[in-house]
Amino acid sequence: MPDSVTDRWTHPGVILVATDLSDTERLMPFAVQQAESTGAHLLLLHVLAASESMAVDAVGMPYYDPAGAVETAGNILQTWCAVARTRNIPCEGMVREGNAAQQVIATARQFHADRILLGTRSRSKMSKLLLGSVAEQVLRSAHIPVITVGPEAHLAVDVAAQEGIVLHATTLREASRPSAVLACKIASAMKRSLVLLHVLPPKAEMEHKGLPTGADSLALRELRAIAEETGCGCSMPIEPHVVHGNPAIEILAEAAERHACLIVLGAAQRNVFQNLTRERTIYKVLAHARCPVVTLREPKAETEETVLARLATHI
Repeated sequence: MPDSVTDRWTHPGVILVATDLSDTERLMPFAVQQAESTGAHLLLLHVLAASESMAVDAVGMPYYDPAGAVETAGNILQTWCAVARTRNIPCEGMVREGNAAQQVIATARQFHADRILLGTRSRSKMSKLLLGSVAEQVLRSAHIPVITVGPEAHLAVDVAAQEGIVLHATTLREASRPSAVLACKIASAMKRSLVLLHVLPPKAEMEHKGLPTGADSLALRELRAIAEETGCGCSMPIEPHVVHGNPAIEILAEAAERHACLIVLGAAQRNVFQNLTRERTIYKVLAHARCPVVTLREPKAETEETVLARLATHI
Protein backbone atom coordinates (compact mmCIF):
# COMPACT_ATOMS: atom_id res chain seq x y z
CA MET A 1 0.00 0.00 0.00
CA PRO A 2 1.63 3.30 -1.09
CA ASP A 3 2.59 5.77 1.67
CA SER A 4 0.54 8.46 -0.06
CA VAL A 5 -2.59 6.36 0.44
CA THR A 6 -2.03 5.62 4.12
CA ASP A 7 -1.07 9.25 4.73
CA ARG A 8 -4.34 10.38 3.17
CA TRP A 9 -6.28 7.87 5.25
CA THR A 10 -4.61 8.87 8.52
CA HIS A 11 -4.79 12.61 7.73
CA PRO A 12 -8.10 12.79 5.84
CA GLY A 13 -9.19 15.83 3.89
CA VAL A 14 -12.85 14.78 3.90
CA ILE A 15 -14.69 12.62 6.45
CA LEU A 16 -18.09 11.37 5.31
CA VAL A 17 -20.52 10.91 8.21
CA ALA A 18 -23.44 8.70 7.17
CA THR A 19 -26.35 9.01 9.58
CA ASP A 20 -29.92 7.76 9.83
CA LEU A 21 -30.59 10.83 12.04
CA SER A 22 -31.29 8.65 15.10
CA ASP A 23 -27.57 8.24 15.80
CA THR A 24 -26.30 11.81 15.44
CA GLU A 25 -25.93 12.29 19.21
CA ARG A 26 -23.57 9.33 19.22
CA LEU A 27 -21.75 9.96 15.92
CA MET A 28 -21.14 13.69 15.95
CA PRO A 29 -18.90 13.95 19.04
CA PHE A 30 -16.52 11.47 17.39
CA ALA A 31 -16.83 13.19 14.01
CA VAL A 32 -16.01 16.57 15.55
CA GLN A 33 -13.10 15.11 17.51
CA GLN A 34 -11.61 13.48 14.40
CA ALA A 35 -12.08 16.59 12.28
CA GLU A 36 -10.42 18.76 14.93
CA SER A 37 -7.42 16.45 15.23
CA THR A 38 -6.91 16.01 11.47
CA GLY A 39 -8.18 19.30 10.01
CA ALA A 40 -10.69 17.41 7.89
CA HIS A 41 -13.83 18.76 6.25
CA LEU A 42 -17.04 17.06 7.48
CA LEU A 43 -19.72 15.96 5.03
CA LEU A 44 -22.93 14.82 6.73
CA LEU A 45 -25.10 12.50 4.63
CA HIS A 46 -28.61 11.21 5.20
CA VAL A 47 -30.24 8.91 2.67
CA LEU A 48 -34.03 9.01 2.62
CA ALA A 49 -35.89 5.73 2.74
CA ALA A 50 -39.29 5.56 1.05
CA SER A 51 -41.03 5.40 4.45
CA GLU A 52 -39.48 8.71 5.49
CA SER A 53 -41.14 10.48 2.59
CA MET A 54 -44.63 9.61 3.81
CA ALA A 55 -46.72 12.24 5.57
CA VAL A 56 -50.28 12.30 6.92
CA ASP A 57 -52.97 14.78 5.86
CA ALA A 58 -55.63 16.45 8.03
CA VAL A 59 -57.92 13.41 7.95
CA GLY A 60 -55.14 10.94 8.67
CA MET A 61 -54.53 9.73 5.14
CA PRO A 62 -50.86 9.05 4.26
CA TYR A 63 -49.38 10.67 1.18
CA TYR A 64 -45.95 10.88 -0.46
CA ASP A 65 -44.11 14.09 0.49
CA PRO A 66 -40.43 13.82 -0.54
CA ALA A 67 -39.89 17.60 -0.48
CA GLY A 68 -41.04 17.82 3.13
CA ALA A 69 -38.86 14.85 4.15
CA VAL A 70 -35.80 16.36 2.46
CA GLU A 71 -36.36 19.70 4.18
CA THR A 72 -36.80 18.11 7.61
CA ALA A 73 -33.67 15.96 7.27
CA GLY A 74 -31.70 18.89 5.87
CA ASN A 75 -32.62 21.08 8.84
CA ILE A 76 -31.38 18.43 11.27
CA LEU A 77 -28.07 18.11 9.42
CA GLN A 78 -27.63 21.88 9.28
CA THR A 79 -28.11 22.08 13.05
CA TRP A 80 -25.17 19.72 13.51
CA CYS A 81 -23.12 21.54 10.88
CA ALA A 82 -23.64 24.73 12.88
CA VAL A 83 -22.24 22.96 15.95
CA ALA A 84 -19.18 21.86 13.96
CA ARG A 85 -18.64 25.35 12.59
CA THR A 86 -18.50 26.77 16.12
CA ARG A 87 -15.33 24.64 16.43
CA ASN A 88 -13.99 26.07 13.14
CA ILE A 89 -14.68 22.82 11.29
CA PRO A 90 -15.91 23.15 7.69
CA CYS A 91 -19.15 21.16 7.46
CA GLU A 92 -21.85 20.55 4.87
CA GLY A 93 -25.08 18.56 5.03
CA MET A 94 -26.52 16.53 2.18
CA VAL A 95 -29.77 14.59 1.76
CA ARG A 96 -30.14 12.00 -0.99
CA GLU A 97 -32.76 9.45 -1.96
CA GLY A 98 -32.22 5.84 -2.95
CA ASN A 99 -30.43 2.77 -1.64
CA ALA A 100 -28.61 3.91 1.49
CA ALA A 101 -25.44 1.82 1.15
CA GLN A 102 -25.08 2.60 -2.54
CA GLN A 103 -25.54 6.31 -1.91
CA VAL A 104 -22.93 6.28 0.87
CA ILE A 105 -20.36 4.64 -1.42
CA ALA A 106 -21.26 6.91 -4.35
CA THR A 107 -21.03 10.04 -2.21
CA ALA A 108 -17.67 8.95 -0.82
CA ARG A 109 -16.35 8.57 -4.35
CA GLN A 110 -17.89 11.80 -5.64
CA PHE A 111 -16.40 13.95 -2.89
CA HIS A 112 -13.14 11.97 -2.58
CA ALA A 113 -13.76 11.07 1.05
CA ASP A 114 -10.78 9.57 2.84
CA ARG A 115 -12.79 8.07 5.69
CA ILE A 116 -16.40 7.00 6.36
CA LEU A 117 -17.95 7.28 9.81
CA LEU A 118 -21.22 5.51 10.51
CA GLY A 119 -23.22 3.94 13.32
CA THR A 120 -24.07 0.31 14.00
CA ARG A 121 -26.95 -1.23 15.85
CA SER A 122 -26.98 -4.16 18.26
CA ARG A 123 -30.23 -5.98 18.92
CA SER A 124 -30.24 -8.82 21.38
CA LYS A 125 -32.84 -11.47 20.60
CA MET A 126 -32.10 -15.16 20.71
CA SER A 127 -28.38 -14.20 20.93
CA LYS A 128 -28.46 -12.66 17.45
CA LEU A 129 -26.53 -9.54 16.56
CA LEU A 130 -27.61 -7.02 14.00
CA LEU A 131 -25.20 -4.42 12.70
CA GLY A 132 -27.71 -2.98 10.29
CA SER A 133 -27.79 -3.80 6.60
CA VAL A 134 -26.40 -0.41 5.58
CA ALA A 135 -23.33 -0.72 7.81
CA GLU A 136 -22.69 -4.26 6.62
CA GLN A 137 -22.98 -3.36 2.93
CA VAL A 138 -20.69 -0.35 3.33
CA LEU A 139 -18.11 -2.47 5.16
CA ARG A 140 -18.20 -5.00 2.34
CA SER A 141 -17.88 -2.40 -0.41
CA ALA A 142 -15.75 0.52 0.76
CA HIS A 143 -12.05 0.61 -0.11
CA ILE A 144 -11.29 3.40 2.36
CA PRO A 145 -11.22 3.08 6.14
CA VAL A 146 -14.70 2.71 7.63
CA ILE A 147 -15.03 3.76 11.26
CA THR A 148 -18.09 2.36 12.99
CA VAL A 149 -19.47 3.72 16.25
CA GLY A 150 -21.56 1.16 18.13
CA PRO A 151 -24.25 1.84 20.72
CA GLU A 152 -21.80 1.25 23.59
CA ALA A 153 -19.11 3.61 22.28
CA HIS A 154 -18.47 6.86 24.14
CA LEU A 155 -15.80 9.54 24.30
CA ALA A 156 -13.29 9.37 27.14
CA VAL A 157 -14.03 11.68 30.05
CA ASP A 158 -11.41 10.62 32.60
CA VAL A 159 -7.62 10.97 32.46
CA ALA A 160 -6.93 7.22 32.36
CA ALA A 161 -9.18 6.74 29.34
CA GLN A 162 -7.64 9.74 27.59
CA GLU A 163 -4.26 8.03 27.90
CA GLY A 164 -5.53 4.86 26.23
CA ILE A 165 -4.02 2.92 23.37
CA VAL A 166 -4.79 2.04 19.77
CA LEU A 167 -5.50 -1.69 19.62
CA HIS A 168 -4.85 -3.53 16.38
CA ALA A 169 -6.37 -7.01 16.43
CA THR A 170 -4.85 -9.18 13.73
CA THR A 171 -5.35 -12.70 12.41
CA LEU A 172 -1.71 -12.80 11.19
CA ARG A 173 -2.86 -13.51 7.64
CA GLU A 174 -1.77 -11.80 4.45
CA ALA A 175 -3.17 -8.39 5.43
CA SER A 176 -1.26 -8.20 8.72
CA ARG A 177 1.54 -5.91 7.59
CA PRO A 178 -0.48 -3.41 5.53
CA SER A 179 -3.06 -2.99 8.27
CA ALA A 180 -0.31 -2.77 10.91
CA VAL A 181 1.27 0.09 8.94
CA LEU A 182 -2.07 1.92 8.92
CA ALA A 183 -2.60 1.23 12.63
CA CYS A 184 0.90 2.52 13.34
CA LYS A 185 0.31 5.76 11.46
CA ILE A 186 -3.04 6.26 13.15
CA ALA A 187 -1.45 5.72 16.57
CA SER A 188 1.31 8.20 15.71
CA ALA A 189 -1.22 10.79 14.55
CA MET A 190 -3.22 10.30 17.76
CA LYS A 191 -0.03 10.26 19.87
CA ARG A 192 -1.02 6.92 21.38
CA SER A 193 0.94 3.72 21.83
CA LEU A 194 -0.02 0.77 19.63
CA VAL A 195 -0.79 -2.76 20.80
CA LEU A 196 -0.67 -5.56 18.22
CA LEU A 197 -3.01 -8.26 19.52
CA HIS A 198 -3.47 -11.83 18.34
CA VAL A 199 -5.90 -14.23 20.02
CA LEU A 200 -4.72 -17.82 20.17
CA PRO A 201 -6.97 -20.85 20.74
CA PRO A 202 -7.51 -21.88 24.40
CA LYS A 203 -4.23 -22.80 26.09
CA ALA A 204 -5.35 -26.33 27.05
CA GLU A 205 -6.30 -27.01 23.44
CA MET A 206 -2.89 -25.94 22.15
CA GLU A 207 -1.01 -27.85 24.87
CA HIS A 208 -3.01 -30.97 24.00
CA LYS A 209 -1.72 -30.64 20.43
CA GLY A 210 1.84 -30.07 21.64
CA LEU A 211 1.94 -26.48 20.34
CA PRO A 212 3.94 -23.71 22.06
CA THR A 213 1.73 -21.24 23.90
CA GLY A 214 1.86 -17.68 25.24
CA ALA A 215 5.31 -16.10 25.20
CA ASP A 216 6.73 -19.16 23.41
CA SER A 217 4.14 -19.17 20.63
CA LEU A 218 4.97 -18.73 16.97
CA ALA A 219 2.28 -16.04 16.85
CA LEU A 220 4.18 -13.82 19.27
CA ARG A 221 7.34 -14.22 17.21
CA GLU A 222 5.41 -13.13 14.13
CA LEU A 223 3.93 -10.14 15.98
CA ARG A 224 7.41 -9.12 17.13
CA ALA A 225 8.64 -9.27 13.53
CA ILE A 226 5.71 -7.13 12.37
CA ALA A 227 6.32 -4.67 15.22
CA GLU A 228 10.00 -4.39 14.30
CA GLU A 229 9.24 -3.81 10.62
CA THR A 230 6.44 -1.37 11.34
CA GLY A 231 8.26 0.45 14.12
CA CYS A 232 10.65 2.11 11.70
CA GLY A 233 7.85 4.40 10.55
CA CYS A 234 6.08 4.75 13.87
CA SER A 235 7.00 7.40 16.41
CA MET A 236 5.02 5.71 19.19
CA PRO A 237 5.77 2.50 21.15
CA ILE A 238 4.48 -0.80 19.70
CA GLU A 239 3.66 -3.72 21.99
CA PRO A 240 3.16 -7.23 20.53
CA HIS A 241 0.71 -9.18 22.69
CA VAL A 242 -0.96 -12.60 22.54
CA VAL A 243 -3.76 -14.01 24.66
CA HIS A 244 -5.70 -17.28 24.67
CA GLY A 245 -9.45 -17.60 24.39
CA ASN A 246 -12.44 -16.51 22.33
CA PRO A 247 -11.41 -13.82 19.81
CA ALA A 248 -14.36 -11.45 20.28
CA ILE A 249 -14.33 -11.71 24.06
CA GLU A 250 -10.58 -11.19 24.33
CA ILE A 251 -10.47 -8.27 21.87
CA LEU A 252 -13.26 -6.47 23.73
CA ALA A 253 -11.70 -7.27 27.11
CA GLU A 254 -8.26 -5.97 26.09
CA ALA A 255 -9.82 -2.84 24.62
CA ALA A 256 -11.77 -2.17 27.82
CA GLU A 257 -8.89 -2.94 30.19
CA ARG A 258 -6.42 -0.75 28.30
CA HIS A 259 -8.94 2.05 27.66
CA ALA A 260 -8.52 1.73 23.90
CA CYS A 261 -9.55 4.87 22.04
CA LEU A 262 -9.67 2.97 18.73
CA ILE A 263 -9.73 -0.64 17.56
CA VAL A 264 -8.22 -1.37 14.14
CA LEU A 265 -9.34 -4.49 12.27
CA GLY A 266 -7.58 -5.23 8.99
CA ALA A 267 -8.68 -7.53 6.20
CA ALA A 268 -7.58 -8.33 2.66
CA GLN A 269 -9.56 -7.97 -0.54
CA ARG A 270 -11.68 -11.05 0.13
CA ASN A 271 -14.81 -10.73 2.23
CA VAL A 272 -13.88 -8.64 5.25
CA PHE A 273 -16.05 -10.72 7.55
CA GLN A 274 -14.88 -14.13 6.31
CA ASN A 275 -11.27 -13.00 6.51
CA LEU A 276 -11.39 -12.19 10.21
CA THR A 277 -13.26 -15.22 11.47
CA ARG A 278 -16.00 -17.68 10.70
CA GLU A 279 -17.49 -17.14 14.15
CA ARG A 280 -18.78 -13.60 13.59
CA THR A 281 -16.00 -12.02 15.65
CA ILE A 282 -16.16 -8.79 13.71
CA TYR A 283 -19.92 -8.50 14.25
CA LYS A 284 -19.52 -8.82 18.00
CA VAL A 285 -16.61 -6.39 18.19
CA LEU A 286 -18.39 -3.77 16.08
CA ALA A 287 -21.61 -4.13 18.06
CA HIS A 288 -20.12 -4.05 21.56
CA ALA A 289 -16.90 -2.04 21.42
CA ARG A 290 -16.77 0.94 23.78
CA CYS A 291 -14.73 2.90 21.28
CA PRO A 292 -14.86 3.39 17.49
CA VAL A 293 -13.65 0.52 15.31
CA VAL A 294 -11.91 1.07 11.97
CA THR A 295 -11.91 -1.64 9.33
CA LEU A 296 -9.87 -1.68 6.15
CA ARG A 297 -10.26 -3.61 2.92
CA GLU A 298 -7.31 -3.48 0.57
CA PRO A 299 -8.13 -2.57 -3.04
CA LYS A 300 -8.57 -5.61 -5.22
CA ALA A 301 -5.57 -6.17 -7.45
CA GLU A 302 -6.31 -6.30 -11.15
CA THR A 303 -5.61 -9.53 -12.93
CA GLU A 304 -3.82 -9.54 -16.28
CA GLU A 305 -7.13 -10.36 -17.98
CA THR A 306 -8.86 -7.44 -16.27
CA VAL A 307 -6.12 -5.01 -17.29
CA LEU A 308 -6.23 -6.18 -20.92
CA ALA A 309 -10.02 -5.94 -21.00
CA ARG A 310 -9.92 -2.41 -19.57
CA LEU A 311 -7.29 -1.31 -22.07
CA ALA A 312 -9.23 -2.84 -24.94
CA THR A 313 -12.16 -0.53 -24.24
CA HIS A 314 -9.91 2.47 -25.00
CA ILE A 315 -8.46 1.19 -28.25
